Amino acid sequence: MMIRGSLPALVTPFRDGGVDEDAFVALVERQLAAGARGLVPCGTTGEASALRPDEHKRVITLTIGAVRGRVPVVAGVGGGALETVIEKMAFAKAQGADAALVVTPYYVRPSQEGLVAYYEALQKAVALPFVAYNVPTRTGVDLAVETLGRIAQLPNAIGIKDATGDLSRTPRHKALVPDDFALLSGDDGSALGFNAQGGVGCISVTANVAPGAFAAMQEATLTGDYAEAERLNATMARLHRALFLYPSPAPVKRCLRLLGLCDDAVRLPLTEAPESLDAELRAAMAEAGL
Repeated sequence: MMIRGSLPALVTPFRDGGVDEDAFVALVERQLAAGARGLVPCGTTGEASALRPDEHKRVITLTIGAVRGRVPVVAGVGGGALETVIEKMAFAKAQGADAALVVTPYYVRPSQEGLVAYYEALQKAVALPFVAYNVPTRTGVDLAVETLGRIAQLPNAIGIKDATGDLSRTPRHKALVPDDFALLSGDDGSALGFNAQGGVGCISVTANVAPGAFAAMQEATLTGDYAEAERLNATMARLHRALFLYPSPAPVKRCLRLLGLCDDAVRLPLTEAPESLDAELRAAMAEAGL
């Protein structure tokens, strides 16, 4: 399985203290209509760390049921405890997920050998393709380029979400991984340049708000039309920045509320984006054609 293009890291809408299932399914349909090539529930943008175990399972089940096989579902299953991640992976596989997104274990700051052993253990435990996820600003550990080269040789390893924003890593990754290993950006602002260096897609925050423009930009890079990709990316440049003016995904959810798509509730320790940000968010969305 090769995943590519725009893969939105879906928000999890909340209402009255629980998951707003109707709004979530509507967001899934909006993404599919706009050209998403895959969907990623229960990632960082989906506030996975704030979901109860039953909610985590429900969001994955909802996504798979709503998608109905139209695009790959890459279920976020990361965590700090190996056995918990294995349980999440096994559940996602049983529900019909196409792959799992597995962030490097956070807080414990393992060695590079520990990271290799961790992904090897997942490989042995659950026969589900996985995308490794490197986001050292959140986890406290960096998955080194050479370490990814080793992990990429595992039969179930199909890609990397690289959220470092360091474009110099992309060609170095490409030199060490199999040809069908998907190099995916996790940083919207540099996603175009990432693809120019050998990437094939982005697990995106911005796509939650501007799904059509982001999907079209990704498609343009995949066909080599970088003039069109640059034009589209320029319309989203302000939005890429605005969505991180307050801890994510609060600004994303505020945009979706302003668009009338869901409430902007987030769970503590996150708090809703301040109203003082609304003008900038509206202006950024307008530039993106919304």
